[in-house]
Amino acid sequence: MSNRRIDEDKRATLRRFAALGAATPLVGLGASDDEDDGSGSSSSDTRDAIIGYLAATPGAHFSKVRDDLQLGTGETQYHLRNLVDEGTLDVRRDGDYKRFFPASRFSDFEQVALGYLRRETPRGMLIHLLRDPDATGSALADKLGVSRATVSTYAKKLDAVGLLSRENGYEVRNPETVITLLIRYADSFGSDAASFANDAAGFIRFEP
Repeated sequence: MSNRRIDEDKRATLRRFAALGAATPLVGLGASDDEDDGSGSSSSDTRDAIIGYLAATPGAHFSKVRDDLQLGTGETQYHLRNLVDEGTLDVRRDGDYKRFFPASRFSDFEQVALGYLRRETPRGMLIHLLRDPDATGSALADKLGVSRATVSTYAKKLDAVGLLSRENGYEVRNPETVITLLIRYADSFGSDAASFANDAAGFIRFEP
């Protein structure tokens, strides 16, 4: 792919997310400038694109923001640092990752949940347990195509952060919140979340 085509793709990606960012109440906060970044996109376009991207993909880590928006490492670091420092974004350490969120939009539980929902195996475990609350560790392993030890390891982590109870089998904690996050941001997760969102009516109880 030629450099010109790469630049065109980058500009199109940034402008698409910048339009989304411009529609959020967070855009325009803090200082920014309109200096061209060398690809025909201004610094403010890049800021708005990051804001818009994280509004649609909360909990994305640094590398995902950089790669999905086709940014350089340095410019990603620069804009994310400034957006965090000025209070436009929140950042949360998640093991080796730093995950980013629109500021003051999510509770601690929701931030933790979004972080694990962005990992394929924990997300698959939570989705399957929401579909089948009686699922065993072995059933989860078979369903997800992973080892029983992998399920056990993630179950311990999910228990430790308050997303899963292991007191009587496996039980998703605060399932209404987890379901809401899965449905609201389904397009930013994998196909398993999109499928779950399509079937969501069967998992939500309505009591007038």
